[in-house]
Amino acid sequence: MAPRALWWFRWGAVGTVLTGLLIMGFQEMFDGDYLTSVPGTAILTGALFGITMLGNVWGVIWPNQQEALGLKPADDDVKARSARVAMLASRTNFVLSLPMLYCMVLQ
Repeated sequence: MAPRALWWFRWGAVGTVLTGLLIMGFQEMFDGDYLTSVPGTAILTGALFGITMLGNVWGVIWPNQQEALGLKPADDDVKARSARVAMLASRTNFVLSLPMLYCMVLQ
């Protein structure tokens, strides 16, 4: 069950970033000064958090979860280290989600 849940988690992050970029593109198309306005700066800041979180999911959490869950061969020490790294990266994403949400609401 964990690999399926992690699949949705990873691709949900991709969908969130792509949707945010699409919205920013439409806003800029209709209002050429949007990205230099206060709401535009807020959404750019939120996008930075989102892109950081996306990189964290794909580059840190997923590779370490694969080792921790035994989807990739690893000895017990590597599995324990990978589980801890994935847990800390997931917590980091949780902490980053709060300011990202604030930026989205401020937008």
